[in-house]
Amino acid sequence: MNPELKQALVDYLLAMADDELILGHRNSEWCGHAPILEEDIAFANIALDEIGHAIVWYELAADVLGEERETYANRMVYFRDAPDYRNTQMVELPKGDWAFTMLRQYLFDQFEMVRLEKLAQSSYAPLSEAAAKIRTEEMYHLRHTQAWVRRLGLGTEESHRRMQTALNEIWPHAIALFQPSDSEILLINAEYVPATSALKTEWMERIMSYLQEARLTLPQTSVVPSRTHHTEHLAALLSDLQQIARLDPMAKW
Repeated sequence: MNPELKQALVDYLLAMADDELILGHRNSEWCGHAPILEEDIAFANIALDEIGHAIVWYELAADVLGEERETYANRMVYFRDAPDYRNTQMVELPKGDWAFTMLRQYLFDQFEMVRLEKLAQSSYAPLSEAAAKIRTEEMYHLRHTQAWVRRLGLGTEESHRRMQTALNEIWPHAIALFQPSDSEILLINAEYVPATSALKTEWMERIMSYLQEARLTLPQTSVVPSRTHHTEHLAALLSDLQQIARLDPMAKW
């Protein structure tokens, strides 16, 4: 693998890992606060799954670079500042109410399913194997969040209002998931990854039936935020996430 292709692959893996890590952290904020006890347990497990998937991608990036897995993953998680993270704005936004959290998770889960299906066909075997494994776990997440989209959209007048408000707020950020990276063309030519922009059509087809069933209306797409820029919310999240590790960077756990 030439140096340019290697760096492009590492950047791609880090972007996926950062998305999973930050979303998992946001979801963990519901622990003890979910609307019912059963959901408190279920959604905490989903948060743990997302963080576990992040570790898979961080470790795969470490393998590409020839670095020790745990050391590299810890450095990427605990000792990077917000501008160095590659996640989308969608996952770093505050958790909001339950409608916002469920809708964000659903839209992201559908995006992941489309991407993972393509990545499972990657010519880079470690990537295809990891994608196939993670996809089986994400299928559970998707079934779970689909059920909540229907439940809240078709529930009370108040739950429907909150879901529509959430969709109006998050839609531009969801569209931003399909912005290609600058180095993606190298990975596409090597048949390592699909073109991110090409995933949008299939994603739209999948989400439309569920949103329509829940009587939700897509808003007009406004200005789409750039993936390379972060909100002030990410720095605040990282301050919480990293504070213990940064007290003693040499500590062994």
